[in-house]
Formats: sequence, C-alpha cells, structure tokens
Amino acid sequence: MGRVGIANLPLHTGHTPRWLFNRMVKMAKSIVDSLLTEYDAQEFLNRISDPYWFQAFSCVLGFDWHSSGTTTTTCGALKIAIDPEEHGLAVAGGKGRMSRQTPRELEFLGDKLSLSESDIEELKYASRISAKVDNSLVQDGYQLYHHTFIFNAEGNWAVIQQGMNDEYARRYHWRKDAVKNFIEEPHSAICCDKVSECALDLTSRKSRETRDTSLDLVLDGPQHLSRLLDPKQLTLTEYSMPKHHPILEADITPQSLKALERAYEIQPKDYEELISLRGLGPKTIRALALISELIYGSEVSWKDPVKYSFTVGGKDGYPYPVDKKVYDDSITLLRNAIEDAKVEKKEKYMALKKLSNILADSSN
Repeated sequence: MGRVGIANLPLHTGHTPRWLFNRMVKMAKSIVDSLLTEYDAQEFLNRISDPYWFQAFSCVLGFDWHSSGTTTTTCGALKIAIDPEEHGLAVAGGKGRMSRQTPRELEFLGDKLSLSESDIEELKYASRISAKVDNSLVQDGYQLYHHTFIFNAEGNWAVIQQGMNDEYARRYHWRKDAVKNFIEEPHSAICCDKVSECALDLTSRKSRETRDTSLDLVLDGPQHLSRLLDPKQLTLTEYSMPKHHPILEADITPQSLKALERAYEIQPKDYEELISLRGLGPKTIRALALISELIYGSEVSWKDPVKYSFTVGGKDGYPYPVDKKVYDDSITLLRNAIEDAKVEKKEKYMALKKLSNILADSSN
C-alpha cells in the first residue's frame, strides 16, 4: 500500500462557475460509466491514482490545466457523480472541514457497499496514515488541506490529497496495491513543475537507517534523548552539515519530549506504528531524523523526488475557452455510447442464455 505520485500546481483564486461545475459532474459520471462498462471499479481506481491520468481527466472536464482547484473541483464533481449503489464505488472526504469528516463518511459509505467492520477499520487507517505520511514523512513545505478517499466494494482504495504553501499546491496520489508499505519508496509517479530546494524525504530507501535510528532513540527512553534534543548539552567538538538543511532551534527543542514520552510508554514495534501515534507531528519526526543524522551519521534523503508533466485545459480560457456546445455534445455522445454498450451486453447475455438452454435440452 502506498503513494502513487505527487503533482505540483500553482494556487489560483476564484471559484468554478455553476454552469461549468454542473457539466463537470455530468461528464465525470459519463466517463466513470464508460470505464465501468469497458472494465471494472478496480480499473477506475488504477487510473484515478495515476497523477498523469488524473490531470488529463480534469482537463477533459474543462477545468484550468494548472490550477490548485483542479484537484478540489474534480474530486468534488466525482463525489457527486459516483453513486455507491450504481457504481460499486464510493467517495469520501473533500476540502477543509469535509476532509475531517472522512472517517464518519467511510463508516456510512462502507456500510452501503456491504463492507465488514474490519474492512472499514482498514479503510479508516489507510486514510489516516496516508495523510500522516504526506504531512510528516515527506516534509516539502506543503500543508494538507484536501483529502479525498475513493474505494470499491472489495475494499480497494485510492487517495487523492493536496497540500499548499504560499505559492503552490502539491497533489499526492495513493493506491492500496501500488507498493508493499506506507513508509518506504511508496511513489510510482511524482509529477510537478516546482522542485523544493530542501525536502526531507523519510520515505526514501536512503532514509531507512535514519528511520531505524529514530525508532531506537524513542525506545531508549526520554531521559537518554533529552540531552540529544537540547543543543546546549551536545558534547560534540566538531560537526559539519550541508548548507541546504540547517538544524534550526524549532527542530530540536525539549518540548518535543512530551510526545516522545508517550511514544516511549507505548513502545511501538516499528517506525510505521511510531509515526502513526497521535501527537507525534512533523517537527518531532524531523527532530528525530536530524538527531539521527547529526549524532549517528545516519543517511537521510533531502532530494525532492519529482518529474515534470505538461497538460492543456481550461476554465480560465487558456489555451482556449471552454466551448459549451462541444462540451454538451460530448456528454450526449458518451451517454449514447454507454447505453448502446449496455444494450449490446444485454443482447449477448440473452443469446448466451438461449444457447445454454438449447444445449441443456439437447443433452436431455
């Protein structure tokens, strides 16, 4: 289970015109219906968790090609377009306060898809840990404000969430079966047009030793750690650190001990359990990583693992305005194609059933 990718998008102000959003919902439903007719719900999860496909999908819906609203508006349209009973899929979460309602929505929607209590608990954990990883293990300067969780009747899922800084938004994609765990090399694709100069990536394979050392520091107890967390008590006579990631006072402070004392009492079995503990935030996790690197020489990755992609679109009229007539004709064309496919499938089913009855009669 792991993140599929990341995409960076600049922040834009404004809102989606009602005439466009209503069409986006209709177009989104038509595309979902087409995918489910040709493939299945799992294929939809595979595609929506791919940052490149998601970007293309949002452009087909007519939203601005490089706006942060691409994520929130596209996910909002999907949430309305997808009906659990019709599609065997459900969408929970959203922007701001809606993201905090995700656990409750997962319980409600999971029941609609006839998932067991244990399956729903797994979904809730995946929702929580994916947000924790993107906020705390990939420290790239972006604060999460959007979280959308999409899942099917088999309990498979995809997460699309977004963080922002003063200028840009960064989108994070996850899919249950993409990788084996949450905390090491979870990316299969990362797309953006802005590279962070000093991104702490604790999910990197290079950071494995730092993760192990961080866990050991917690398990050793807060008394042993207190000296290491206080720069005034460091006994090193000399050390050198790369210029691009200085140790700041805010990173190493005795206040971090409060959360670490609770972690010591629990004695987490591994790093994933450690970072999933409530109250253990990005600053404490960062402090542990920096201490591990400074004192024990553990290697940690400071490279932002990104690629670049370019798309077309848009809401704002670039590279050209949305043509309402073409948009409506496209929706009609898709709906007709879906209906024709359904009729064809029904006719094939009836023919096979008739053939089966003939074979059964002849054998008798």
